[in-house]
Amino acid sequence: MSEPKGRGVAWTEERDTSDEGRGRLRAPRRRAGEQGTTGFTSDEMMTTCAARALRDGMTCFVGIGLPSAAANLARATHAPGLVLIYESGTIGAKPGWLPLSIGDGILAETADTVVSVPEIFNYWLQPGRIDAGFLGAAQIDRFGNINTTVIGAQYTDPKVRLPGAGGASEIAASCKEVIVVVRQSPRSFVERLDFVTSVGYGDGPGYRERLGLTGAGPRKIITDLGILEPDPRTCELTLTGVFPGVEVADVKAKTGWGLAVSESVDILTPPSQRELSALRELQAPVPASEGAAR
Repeated sequence: MSEPKGRGVAWTEERDTSDEGRGRLRAPRRRAGEQGTTGFTSDEMMTTCAARALRDGMTCFVGIGLPSAAANLARATHAPGLVLIYESGTIGAKPGWLPLSIGDGILAETADTVVSVPEIFNYWLQPGRIDAGFLGAAQIDRFGNINTTVIGAQYTDPKVRLPGAGGASEIAASCKEVIVVVRQSPRSFVERLDFVTSVGYGDGPGYRERLGLTGAGPRKIITDLGILEPDPRTCELTLTGVFPGVEVADVKAKTGWGLAVSESVDILTPPSQRELSALRELQAPVPASEGAAR
């Protein structure tokens, strides 16, 4: 394996400020933990990497939390034509602040159209009309299969009962590509899942095809240490990039299996000032005048 190398990313598009979105945000939790000497947090690095994975003109099934921050950051910087789709039925939402939930009124107010939840799944998602979808995970294995259902060997008597699938199984099956965001630890990156909620690559090559799944599966796993991508031949998650200051050994130590490592591991480009400014603006507390208006 060669030494990690740098990879530059330069955005040339200007932010589209024509959409003066109106919205609310949760209490300001924009930074997890203390900001280090780098000038950005691991959450901001994760969000920026996730945003960079989205391309202009794509349709994206968003969700809330870091995926929403990443998708809105992409739209505010290099992908102004990104179409944001939320599970509540909003298509083409353009919030000026991050929404509180998928039911936040700002999404409907700024959307191109609003449809029913069954239509989102039956007409848009399941027929493969959505390019990218975000997923989180309580557990993930070497083939990108995900557990968000139970922790423990007994489904009927688990150690922890998790929130469940929601729409995750359909996203994993039908989106043209999936981006997973999850913090890396031996508890989350496990040799064997306690329960398979959302299928990645099953047990390896050909598994998705045997099930008749139309989506390509997980394209990137973005953690607080770096990025893993499926090997084109084996479908096994492989470390392809690390965050500045992170060593390959750090990632291996927080993985519950013998992690495959690319022959060329990139040192991922930190967030630019433009990206950080746009992200922090999205996460800023709503102005008092806006709150009064609502």
